[in-house]
Amino acid sequence: MTEDPLERIEREERERKNRNGGLKTATIILAVAALALGGALAWVWSQKSGLVNELEGEKAELTQQLLNLQNDFENLNSDYENINSQLDTSREQVALLIDKLSKTEATNRAKIRQYEKELGTLRSIMRGYIVQIDSLNTLNKQLTADAAAARREAAESRQANENLTRQVESLSGQVAAGAVIKARGLHLKAYNGSDRETDRSSRVQYFVATLSLVENEIAERGPVRVYVRLKDPNGLILLNNSSTDFTMNGETMTASASREIDYEGQEVELSIYIKDLGEIGKGIYTVEAYTTRSALGRAELMLR
Repeated sequence: MTEDPLERIEREERERKNRNGGLKTATIILAVAALALGGALAWVWSQKSGLVNELEGEKAELTQQLLNLQNDFENLNSDYENINSQLDTSREQVALLIDKLSKTEATNRAKIRQYEKELGTLRSIMRGYIVQIDSLNTLNKQLTADAAAARREAAESRQANENLTRQVESLSGQVAAGAVIKARGLHLKAYNGSDRETDRSSRVQYFVATLSLVENEIAERGPVRVYVRLKDPNGLILLNNSSTDFTMNGETMTASASREIDYEGQEVELSIYIKDLGEIGKGIYTVEAYTTRSALGRAELMLR
Protein backbone atom coordinates (compact mmCIF):
# COMPACT_ATOMS: atom_id res chain seq x y z
CA MET A 1 0.00 0.00 0.00
CA THR A 2 1.39 3.43 -0.94
CA GLU A 3 1.84 5.76 2.09
CA ASP A 4 -0.03 8.98 1.94
CA PRO A 5 2.46 11.85 1.31
CA LEU A 6 0.98 14.00 4.10
CA GLU A 7 1.17 11.15 6.61
CA ARG A 8 4.74 10.42 5.59
CA ILE A 9 5.77 14.07 6.15
CA GLU A 10 4.10 14.08 9.60
CA ARG A 11 5.82 10.78 10.52
CA GLU A 12 9.26 12.10 9.49
CA GLU A 13 8.67 15.30 11.47
CA ARG A 14 7.85 13.28 14.62
CA GLU A 15 11.00 11.15 14.18
CA ARG A 16 13.16 14.29 13.80
CA LYS A 17 11.77 15.81 17.01
CA ASN A 18 12.39 12.57 18.91
CA ARG A 19 16.03 12.50 17.76
CA ASN A 20 16.58 16.16 18.73
CA GLY A 21 15.02 15.58 22.18
CA GLY A 22 17.32 12.60 22.89
CA LEU A 23 20.35 14.62 21.84
CA LYS A 24 19.43 17.50 24.17
CA THR A 25 18.96 15.07 27.07
CA ALA A 26 22.38 13.48 26.47
CA THR A 27 23.98 16.92 26.25
CA ILE A 28 22.45 17.97 29.60
CA ILE A 29 23.60 14.75 31.30
CA LEU A 30 27.15 15.20 30.02
CA ALA A 31 27.21 18.84 31.19
CA VAL A 32 26.04 17.89 34.70
CA ALA A 33 28.65 15.11 34.92
CA ALA A 34 31.39 17.53 33.80
CA LEU A 35 30.39 20.05 36.47
CA ALA A 36 30.38 17.36 39.18
CA LEU A 37 33.81 16.09 38.13
CA GLY A 38 35.20 19.63 38.07
CA GLY A 39 33.87 20.29 41.57
CA ALA A 40 35.39 17.08 42.90
CA LEU A 41 38.77 17.90 41.38
CA ALA A 42 38.64 21.41 42.85
CA TRP A 43 37.88 20.00 46.34
CA VAL A 44 40.75 17.47 46.13
CA TRP A 45 43.18 20.18 44.99
CA SER A 46 42.05 22.47 47.84
CA GLN A 47 42.58 19.74 50.45
CA LYS A 48 46.01 18.84 49.08
CA SER A 49 47.05 22.49 48.90
CA GLY A 50 46.00 23.04 52.54
CA LEU A 51 48.00 20.02 53.74
CA VAL A 52 51.09 21.10 51.80
CA ASN A 53 50.87 24.59 53.30
CA GLU A 54 50.60 23.10 56.79
CA LEU A 55 53.66 20.88 56.23
CA GLU A 56 55.62 23.80 54.80
CA GLY A 57 54.79 25.75 57.96
CA GLU A 58 56.06 22.92 60.18
CA LYS A 59 59.29 22.74 58.19
CA ALA A 60 59.78 26.51 58.45
CA GLU A 61 59.24 26.41 62.23
CA LEU A 62 61.72 23.52 62.61
CA THR A 63 64.25 25.42 60.50
CA GLN A 64 63.91 28.48 62.73
CA GLN A 65 64.39 26.39 65.87
CA LEU A 66 67.57 24.91 64.41
CA LEU A 67 68.85 28.37 63.49
CA ASN A 68 68.18 29.54 67.04
CA LEU A 69 70.06 26.54 68.42
CA GLN A 70 72.92 27.21 66.03
CA ASN A 71 73.12 30.78 67.34
CA ASP A 72 73.12 29.48 70.94
CA PHE A 73 76.03 27.17 70.16
CA GLU A 74 77.94 30.01 68.51
CA ASN A 75 77.52 32.16 71.63
CA LEU A 76 78.59 29.36 74.00
CA ASN A 77 82.31 29.45 74.83
CA SER A 78 84.54 28.01 77.53
CA ASP A 79 88.11 28.21 78.78
CA TYR A 80 88.58 24.46 78.48
CA GLU A 81 90.14 22.93 75.37
CA ASN A 82 88.30 19.62 75.69
CA ILE A 83 84.88 21.28 75.92
CA ASN A 84 85.70 23.63 73.04
CA SER A 85 86.52 20.61 70.88
CA GLN A 86 83.17 19.04 71.77
CA LEU A 87 81.40 22.32 71.03
CA ASP A 88 82.97 22.42 67.55
CA THR A 89 81.66 18.91 66.89
CA SER A 90 78.15 19.86 68.03
CA ARG A 91 78.21 23.02 65.88
CA GLU A 92 79.04 20.86 62.85
CA GLN A 93 76.14 18.54 63.69
CA VAL A 94 73.70 21.47 63.85
CA ALA A 95 74.96 22.90 60.55
CA LEU A 96 74.67 19.48 58.88
CA LEU A 97 71.12 19.04 60.19
CA ILE A 98 70.11 22.47 58.85
CA ASP A 99 71.56 21.55 55.45
CA LYS A 100 69.73 18.20 55.38
CA LEU A 101 66.46 19.86 56.36
CA SER A 102 66.79 22.47 53.61
CA LYS A 103 67.12 19.66 51.03
CA THR A 104 64.16 17.67 52.37
CA GLU A 105 60.65 18.13 51.00
CA ALA A 106 58.12 19.26 53.61
CA THR A 107 55.88 16.37 52.55
CA ASN A 108 58.49 13.84 53.71
CA ARG A 109 56.97 13.57 57.18
CA ALA A 110 59.19 10.68 58.30
CA LYS A 111 62.36 12.71 57.71
CA ILE A 112 60.87 15.82 59.32
CA ARG A 113 59.98 13.83 62.47
CA GLN A 114 63.49 12.35 62.51
CA TYR A 115 65.01 15.84 62.36
CA GLU A 116 62.73 16.98 65.21
CA LYS A 117 64.13 14.14 67.37
CA GLU A 118 67.70 15.08 66.44
CA LEU A 119 66.90 18.69 67.42
CA GLY A 120 65.77 17.47 70.85
CA THR A 121 68.99 15.49 71.26
CA LEU A 122 71.12 18.51 70.34
CA ARG A 123 69.20 20.65 72.84
CA SER A 124 69.96 18.10 75.57
CA ILE A 125 73.63 18.22 74.60
CA MET A 126 73.56 22.02 74.81
CA ARG A 127 72.12 21.86 78.33
CA GLY A 128 74.83 19.38 79.29
CA TYR A 129 77.55 21.74 78.08
CA ILE A 130 76.09 24.62 80.07
CA VAL A 131 75.97 22.56 83.27
CA GLN A 132 79.50 21.28 82.71
CA ILE A 133 80.95 24.73 82.02
CA ASP A 134 79.17 26.25 85.05
CA SER A 135 80.47 23.43 87.26
CA LEU A 136 84.05 23.88 86.07
CA ASN A 137 83.86 27.66 86.42
CA THR A 138 82.60 27.28 89.99
CA LEU A 139 85.37 24.81 90.73
CA ASN A 140 87.99 27.13 89.26
CA LYS A 141 86.77 30.07 91.28
CA GLN A 142 86.82 28.05 94.47
CA LEU A 143 90.25 26.57 93.79
CA THR A 144 91.61 29.96 92.78
CA ALA A 145 90.27 31.47 96.01
CA ASP A 146 91.78 28.62 98.00
CA ALA A 147 95.14 29.09 96.29
CA ALA A 148 95.14 32.84 97.00
CA ALA A 149 94.33 32.24 100.67
CA ALA A 150 97.13 29.69 100.88
CA ARG A 151 99.63 32.15 99.43
CA ARG A 152 98.67 34.86 101.95
CA GLU A 153 99.11 32.48 104.86
CA ALA A 154 102.45 31.25 103.49
CA ALA A 155 103.97 34.68 104.17
CA GLU A 156 103.66 34.22 107.96
CA SER A 157 106.58 31.81 108.29
CA ARG A 158 109.03 29.87 106.15
CA GLN A 159 107.79 26.52 107.43
CA ALA A 160 104.14 27.49 106.84
CA ASN A 161 105.18 28.81 103.43
CA GLU A 162 106.67 25.44 102.44
CA ASN A 163 103.54 23.54 103.50
CA LEU A 164 101.14 25.96 101.86
CA THR A 165 103.20 26.13 98.68
CA ARG A 166 102.75 22.39 98.25
CA GLN A 167 98.99 22.83 98.72
CA VAL A 168 98.88 25.62 96.11
CA GLU A 169 100.81 23.52 93.58
CA SER A 170 98.50 20.57 94.23
CA LEU A 171 95.40 22.72 93.80
CA SER A 172 96.78 24.43 90.68
CA GLY A 173 97.38 21.06 89.07
CA GLN A 174 93.69 20.18 89.47
CA VAL A 175 92.12 23.48 88.36
CA ALA A 176 91.90 22.79 84.60
CA ALA A 177 90.17 19.41 84.51
CA GLY A 178 90.77 17.58 87.78
CA ALA A 179 91.32 13.90 88.22
CA VAL A 180 87.63 13.00 88.10
CA ILE A 181 86.42 10.98 85.12
CA LYS A 182 83.91 12.88 82.98
CA ALA A 183 81.62 11.87 80.13
CA ARG A 184 79.95 13.27 77.04
CA GLY A 185 77.23 12.36 74.56
CA LEU A 186 74.79 10.72 76.95
CA HIS A 187 71.74 9.49 75.00
CA LEU A 188 68.65 7.46 75.86
CA LYS A 189 66.84 5.32 73.28
CA ALA A 190 63.91 2.88 73.46
CA TYR A 191 63.58 -0.36 71.48
CA ASN A 192 60.73 -2.70 70.60
CA GLY A 193 60.64 -6.49 70.59
CA SER A 194 62.32 -6.56 67.16
CA ASP A 195 65.30 -4.58 68.52
CA ARG A 196 64.28 -1.54 66.51
CA GLU A 197 64.28 1.97 67.91
CA THR A 198 60.78 3.27 68.74
CA ASP A 199 59.15 6.28 70.33
CA ARG A 200 55.81 4.56 71.00
CA SER A 201 55.40 3.73 74.67
CA SER A 202 53.15 0.73 73.96
CA ARG A 203 55.93 -0.97 71.96
CA VAL A 204 58.87 -0.38 74.29
CA GLN A 205 60.59 -3.55 75.50
CA TYR A 206 63.79 -2.02 76.84
CA PHE A 207 65.95 1.13 76.99
CA VAL A 208 69.61 1.67 76.11
CA ALA A 209 71.74 4.47 77.58
CA THR A 210 74.93 5.28 75.62
CA LEU A 211 77.78 7.64 76.54
CA SER A 212 81.54 8.13 76.22
CA LEU A 213 84.00 8.50 79.09
CA VAL A 214 86.34 11.23 77.89
CA GLU A 215 90.11 11.12 77.83
CA ASN A 216 91.81 12.20 81.07
CA GLU A 217 95.52 11.54 81.47
CA ILE A 218 95.56 12.20 85.22
CA ALA A 219 92.45 10.21 86.15
CA GLU A 220 92.86 7.00 88.10
CA ARG A 221 93.02 3.98 85.79
CA GLY A 222 91.45 0.57 86.19
CA PRO A 223 87.92 -0.82 86.61
CA VAL A 224 85.19 1.83 86.64
CA ARG A 225 81.51 1.09 87.18
CA VAL A 226 79.00 3.40 85.52
CA TYR A 227 75.51 3.61 87.04
CA VAL A 228 72.35 4.86 85.30
CA ARG A 229 69.12 5.99 86.95
CA LEU A 230 66.07 5.88 84.64
CA LYS A 231 63.14 8.03 85.78
CA ASP A 232 59.57 7.91 84.47
CA PRO A 233 57.52 11.05 83.66
CA ASN A 234 56.61 11.32 87.36
CA GLY A 235 60.25 11.33 88.43
CA LEU A 236 60.16 7.80 89.89
CA ILE A 237 63.20 5.54 89.48
CA LEU A 238 62.42 2.50 87.30
CA LEU A 239 63.80 -0.69 88.87
CA ASN A 240 64.28 -4.35 87.92
CA ASN A 241 66.30 -7.35 89.06
CA SER A 242 69.51 -5.62 87.90
CA SER A 243 68.92 -2.56 90.08
CA THR A 244 71.57 -1.80 92.68
CA ASP A 245 72.58 0.81 95.26
CA PHE A 246 75.77 2.87 95.07
CA THR A 247 77.36 5.70 97.01
CA MET A 248 78.53 8.95 95.44
CA ASN A 249 80.30 11.52 97.61
CA GLY A 250 78.80 9.95 100.73
CA GLU A 251 75.24 9.83 99.39
CA THR A 252 73.58 6.45 98.78
CA MET A 253 71.49 6.25 95.61
CA THR A 254 69.66 3.52 93.68
CA ALA A 255 70.55 2.75 90.06
CA SER A 256 68.30 1.12 87.47
CA ALA A 257 71.32 -0.64 85.91
CA SER A 258 75.12 -0.47 85.82
CA ARG A 259 78.15 -1.67 83.88
CA GLU A 260 81.83 -2.00 84.73
CA ILE A 261 84.54 -1.17 82.18
CA ASP A 262 88.33 -0.96 82.19
CA TYR A 263 89.34 2.71 81.96
CA GLU A 264 92.93 3.44 80.88
CA GLY A 265 92.75 7.21 80.50
CA GLN A 266 91.59 7.06 76.86
CA GLU A 267 88.09 7.83 75.59
CA VAL A 268 85.82 4.79 75.70
CA GLU A 269 82.21 4.32 74.56
CA LEU A 270 79.73 2.13 76.38
CA SER A 271 76.06 1.14 76.33
CA ILE A 272 73.95 0.12 79.31
CA TYR A 273 70.74 -1.88 78.78
CA ILE A 274 67.74 -1.35 81.05
CA LYS A 275 65.22 -4.20 80.73
CA ASP A 276 62.26 -5.87 82.45
CA LEU A 277 60.65 -2.63 83.57
CA GLY A 278 57.00 -3.59 83.16
CA GLU A 279 54.44 -1.33 81.51
CA ILE A 280 55.80 1.86 79.96
CA GLY A 281 53.55 4.93 79.70
CA LYS A 282 53.67 8.09 77.63
CA GLY A 283 55.73 11.12 78.57
CA ILE A 284 59.32 12.28 79.06
CA TYR A 285 61.77 9.74 80.47
CA THR A 286 65.03 10.94 82.02
CA VAL A 287 68.32 9.08 82.42
CA GLU A 288 71.16 10.17 84.71
CA ALA A 289 74.64 8.63 84.66
CA TYR A 290 77.11 8.49 87.57
CA THR A 291 80.31 6.98 88.88
CA THR A 292 80.96 6.77 92.60
CA ARG A 293 82.90 10.05 92.29
CA SER A 294 80.89 12.25 89.93
CA ALA A 295 77.74 12.83 87.90
CA LEU A 296 78.35 12.12 84.20
CA GLY A 297 75.32 13.72 82.58
CA ARG A 298 71.60 13.68 81.96
CA ALA A 299 69.40 13.01 78.88
CA GLU A 300 65.70 12.85 78.04
CA LEU A 301 63.47 10.80 75.73
CA MET A 302 59.87 11.58 74.74
CA LEU A 303 57.55 8.60 74.30
CA ARG A 304 54.10 8.95 72.76
